[in-house]
Amino acid sequence: MSHPNFVSPDLIRQRFSKAMSDMYREEVPLYGALMELVEQTNRHVLDNDPQIARQLHGTGEIERLDLERHGAIRVGTAAELATLARLFAVMGMQPVGYYDLTPAGVPVHSTAFRAVHEAALQVSPFRVFTSLLRLELIEDLELRAFARSVLDKRSIFTPAALMLIELAESQGGLTEQQARDFVEQALETFRWHHSATVTAEQYRQLSAQHRLIADVVAFKGPHINHLTPRTLDIDRVQAQMPAHGITPKAVIEGPPHRQCPILLRQTSFKALDEPVAFTDQADACGSHSARFGEIEQRGAALTPKGRALYDRLLNAARDELDDFPNEANADRYNELMAQHFSEFPDTYEGMRRQELAYFRYFVTAKGLGADALKSSTLEDLLSGGYLRVEPLVYEDFLPVSAAGIFQSNLGDAAQTHYGEHSNRQAFEEALGRPTIDELGLYAETQRRSIEQCFAALSA
Repeated sequence: MSHPNFVSPDLIRQRFSKAMSDMYREEVPLYGALMELVEQTNRHVLDNDPQIARQLHGTGEIERLDLERHGAIRVGTAAELATLARLFAVMGMQPVGYYDLTPAGVPVHSTAFRAVHEAALQVSPFRVFTSLLRLELIEDLELRAFARSVLDKRSIFTPAALMLIELAESQGGLTEQQARDFVEQALETFRWHHSATVTAEQYRQLSAQHRLIADVVAFKGPHINHLTPRTLDIDRVQAQMPAHGITPKAVIEGPPHRQCPILLRQTSFKALDEPVAFTDQADACGSHSARFGEIEQRGAALTPKGRALYDRLLNAARDELDDFPNEANADRYNELMAQHFSEFPDTYEGMRRQELAYFRYFVTAKGLGADALKSSTLEDLLSGGYLRVEPLVYEDFLPVSAAGIFQSNLGDAAQTHYGEHSNRQAFEEALGRPTIDELGLYAETQRRSIEQCFAALSA
């Protein structure tokens, strides 16, 4: 049982998310402009779309909208990943899902650290997409050995952060002052450093293998490479970014525009070219680009049946395009996506009846005022107005979309074809625990909400 003087992990996560956002706003000024655009867009949607406003108020999501962020970080060793898992655990974040990005030419595999219960998500839905570099994919054996030696020498956590992680584990939580210190110390792992740990030539060799390899290996810390607010209308944000001095990527990743959004749609601006001092240079006369701004719009979480349909339609559109989506073929790609996804029902009721998406069930005022209805079926209660449903928000990521964002900021020339295949076992061994099946979490939330409704109606 938690000590009464311990700060809730959910509140520590909420504070850390805010501190991260403040730090990133200072480091990347365009992120501030992006935040202002997202806030303006969300206000516009809430003022002009009563249905979305009602839905957000009904689910409680309105309270978390301005807090919502996801970050991304890339680490180089199993030890770094395992310690990150312990750090995130202090904030109530667990590894959910396994993502293999090598089929898209990105030499990493990943998980998303996040809260797993709907009550915890309401306090803070902060997530961190965390990738582990697959050193075995560096073909040059000498360069691979060099990269491993550089990574083995660094420590990406402050001594105080490591001490506070151990303290939280041993005593079962952190007091108020300890929680404040933890946020301050943990933040240092994600901070940008202008000084590299390699020479300019070593950086060039790492970058020649893959620009992401240089990003992971050449610095003393992994640095947060983007921080993502949630918008209610990503198409509007995409259209207005140029007017705010922000150049968006050509294609919005994920499903096409829909009346009832599903899964996750993402866009971003190009990675910044930032000054870097290599170890054989006196001043920061080199440069590195990796950090960028990203925006996302989240929709309904899909069931295995819904994901299978989504994957089939996405693959059909991409196969017909027969190219990597880019500025030259963006209009054609959008047309193909809209064409193929016309097969996917665009009403929540249609998705619910075909069991394509997960939903949360709520008792209505009529249901609370009725006599015991325990013997009624779920469909009877819905049609009778005793229950209502809202789609469960997709809290996770899409490997094709993640790869598309990475590639758009690394450059198309960074695409590489790897012969290796998914290695979930190796990733989980490095992590020190299995990753959690995200679809199981959504199914459990849906089941729990139905049980709570029947309990309330039979009271």
